[in-house]
Amino acid sequence: MSTSQLRPFHTVLSAFSAGSDTPRAYLERCIERIESLEGAVGAFVHRSYAEARAAADQSTGRWASGKPLSRIDGMPVGVKDIIETVDAPTQHGSPIYTGAHSGRDAASVWAMRRAGAVIVGKTVTTEFAATEPRGTRNPHDLERTPGGSSSGSAAAVGAGMLPLALGTQVIGSILRPSSFCGCVGFKPTMGAINRGGSHDGLSQSAHGVLAASIEDAWISLREIADRVGGDPGYAGLFGPAEVPFAALPTRLIVLDTPGWRVATEQAKAQREGALARLARAGVALRSRQNDPVIEALEAALERANPVSRAINGWESVWPMGSYADKDAAKLSQSMQGRLAESLQMTLDDYRTLLAERLNARALYARLMSDHDGCLTLSAPGAAPKGLGSTGNPAFNVPASYLGTPAITLPVLQDESLPLGLQLIGAADQDARVFANARAISALFD
Repeated sequence: MSTSQLRPFHTVLSAFSAGSDTPRAYLERCIERIESLEGAVGAFVHRSYAEARAAADQSTGRWASGKPLSRIDGMPVGVKDIIETVDAPTQHGSPIYTGAHSGRDAASVWAMRRAGAVIVGKTVTTEFAATEPRGTRNPHDLERTPGGSSSGSAAAVGAGMLPLALGTQVIGSILRPSSFCGCVGFKPTMGAINRGGSHDGLSQSAHGVLAASIEDAWISLREIADRVGGDPGYAGLFGPAEVPFAALPTRLIVLDTPGWRVATEQAKAQREGALARLARAGVALRSRQNDPVIEALEAALERANPVSRAINGWESVWPMGSYADKDAAKLSQSMQGRLAESLQMTLDDYRTLLAERLNARALYARLMSDHDGCLTLSAPGAAPKGLGSTGNPAFNVPASYLGTPAITLPVLQDESLPLGLQLIGAADQDARVFANARAISALFD
């Protein structure tokens, strides 16, 4: 399947200002591509074309009068279907919520509308943003998974249907599908983007974006944060209003993570090639082989996945237990199994897990005092064949576990299919991650 991209949104702003292109025309190109590919890919659960066209016309008028609301005025956006929208159902990938309307926009959607963004529709998510797939296919190979749980968002952007879609991550739900579908994925620092109105309330969850470009990702998140901030009690996304200038990192940690053991040989070779580029550019690289503190972090990350899943399970006992009491038959077998395991946990079990996670975060913070970030793969290889699994999250869970910002860059390949290079930063240093990501990405141009 052809996956040629629309132009990233930030590249058309000058044409909007000059009147040689318009938000309505840009939207129509998106709709044309959606209609061409959606039957095969299945990225959407709901499309709001009438509302989107009306919003794009209003945006076109603002650009024509020289009064756009923001840098994302007219941007077509997809919304992951665990995030509420006033004009469409929010169904959480579950028959329990079939046709359910909340009657409001989530904080991120409300902010984007106020900035002039055009909401095109709701994108497919796995069941309650967990593991059960809901049929979306990878636009680069329809026999393969797009990843999860932001599966529809990744497929829509990776196929060139949209320049950007909202996603969420608690384990690997932004980074992994971005890697599989060949787009930029960014998971901010925990709490940096307001999650109000989203089924996204676990302690490792984060609101982020899947985008056609690094620039689109930054400006959209800044426009959201400027209007609704971060989660209550958090200071929100730090960084300049404009996209941070490209700046190569000085010192990076090379992380293996448990994913290295299951990575394909080509994926490993691709990472080593990327490291060679960075070394030639003057970036100092440290790893477990030459730093005992990094080795201690690698050891701590061995349990990142099981500890994260157990924490998530305890935090999900409600509302999952309530759903099961109401109609367990509408929960997948995998969700029922996870609920059964979580019901065996105690509060003391949960406290022990939180302490283990806190220790890992303290160790990471110690390393970040004299490093710019960590570099690793975004997935063990190309998207696996079949739609029964969303893929292995081993490379993605560290950033979620540590509560830190992470970006995946679509600069590598495995089996001639997309593979992301992942950069993980320090908490609240999201802007530095973008600056470093822009410079690293340029090494592959």
